[in-house]
Amino acid sequence: MAEALLAFGGNLGVPRDAIERAVARLAESGVVALARSAFYRTAPWGPVPQPDFVNACAIVRTELAPEALLRLCQATEWACGRVPGTRWGPRALDIDILDHGGLALDVPGLTLPHPRIAERAFVLVPLAEIAAERMVGGRRVADMLAAIDTAGVDRLAEAAPS
Repeated sequence: MAEALLAFGGNLGVPRDAIERAVARLAESGVVALARSAFYRTAPWGPVPQPDFVNACAIVRTELAPEALLRLCQATEWACGRVPGTRWGPRALDIDILDHGGLALDVPGLTLPHPRIAERAFVLVPLAEIAAERMVGGRRVADMLAAIDTAGVDRLAEAAPS
């Protein structure tokens, strides 16, 4: 069993719903959320004009090896509405593995810990909510967060009960 850190994001359709469906689908496959952040709205970046993103993070428990977890995350993205698109363009759902049990790994399609985690406020703000003291790549999440600009990452109000 390992604990992994996952980041979720999307900006097409209803991103909160896509993230909720993804977490439920992962749980059905034995990847159980131990903690989840609130949802955050973040401005998109990159060369493609697009709507704001909704982001969240989770600590999960899994028996899957990193590569198997990646395959499950990718299948979950497609099941929750992701379609082929432009790199860094709009998408219904994106799931990134940020860390997997502290492993250092560099294989095609997967580098652990995530190589750009320390640059991404849209990841670090929700991650710090649930794992501020966690070490990722030899650095505390809270320290990585303190070193970057978090302007434009806004916590969303909880959804109204249905």
